[in-house]
Amino acid sequence: MTLLESMPKAELHLHLDGSVRVDTALELARTRGVDAPTTWRGMFDALVAPMPCRDQAELLRAFDLPILLMQDAEALERITAELVETKAGEGVRYLEIRWGPLLHVAKGLSLEDGIGAVVRGATSAAAKTGTVVRLIATALRSHDPADNARLAAAASRFRDRGLSGWDLAGPEAAFPDPLLHGRAFEVARAGGLRITVHAGEWGGAAQVRRALEVNPERIAHGEPAADDPALVAELTARGVCLDLCPTSNVQTGYVPSLAAHRIGALHRVGAPVTLSTDDTTVSDVTLTEEYARAVAEIGLTMPELWAIDRFALDVAFADDATLAPLRVEFDRWAAGIPELSPS
Repeated sequence: MTLLESMPKAELHLHLDGSVRVDTALELARTRGVDAPTTWRGMFDALVAPMPCRDQAELLRAFDLPILLMQDAEALERITAELVETKAGEGVRYLEIRWGPLLHVAKGLSLEDGIGAVVRGATSAAAKTGTVVRLIATALRSHDPADNARLAAAASRFRDRGLSGWDLAGPEAAFPDPLLHGRAFEVARAGGLRITVHAGEWGGAAQVRRALEVNPERIAHGEPAADDPALVAELTARGVCLDLCPTSNVQTGYVPSLAAHRIGALHRVGAPVTLSTDDTTVSDVTLTEEYARAVAEIGLTMPELWAIDRFALDVAFADDATLAPLRVEFDRWAAGIPELSPS
């Protein structure tokens, strides 16, 4: 086993509907009567987005089929459990899964039952694998603000069952202002949910700065902040972490290549950053592969990669009692490994 394979990992930016197994999608399409490819290769091609896409909108279209397949509690529970098992198999010891519950009520599933199904899948797989899992409810920029406020209230009622975070995602170009959903953020925060928001897949550094208006702890993506040193300094001073996904960022088209990605530059000036896949299936990448690419193509050193991985446990949306044993586990693993010691 290589060092990257054996490394205990934490992943904070991962979408459920972007991580459906191909075999599972084939079975769900057949049993739910969804018009979809019937061969493994055909389904793979339908679930994996182009590399690169023309823009964020083209990437988001890759989620249409998975969402059609995820309209009942059984499917949601199964896909969640399988994702936890997949990640546990590559050494992910702490995992945050985010999903948009309002996307899964089109065929009559109630909001509460849909959330409950994802919670059950995460809880059962966490118990089976030993991987610690937390969930993030994601509102969509394109949804009615009142519906997102209702979602925030419903999500908050699951806080004692592992749903610990609140997010806003979706098409930035069409809906650039996160404050349009300010009430939903207020309800989520009042309900004890910790706040993140997607920003910077369109609109550059200005759009990342705009995300600060909702006072998040973390920003999903946000790589264009590197274009604005004052913004980087503000993010650093405020401790707002950028949860970066280099492969996905290239796939979206706003970063021209992995070699051009600035996760290393941001880390080296002290900006808080983490490293994730975004979507295991849509981007066709494992976290181990993402780590390998960060070293081989972006130029992170092994000590830098380890520091970023370990730092994720300091900004994770879980309580200290949960995270303390993981920190001990990570540190024990790293002790005495020369490759991880700064030169």
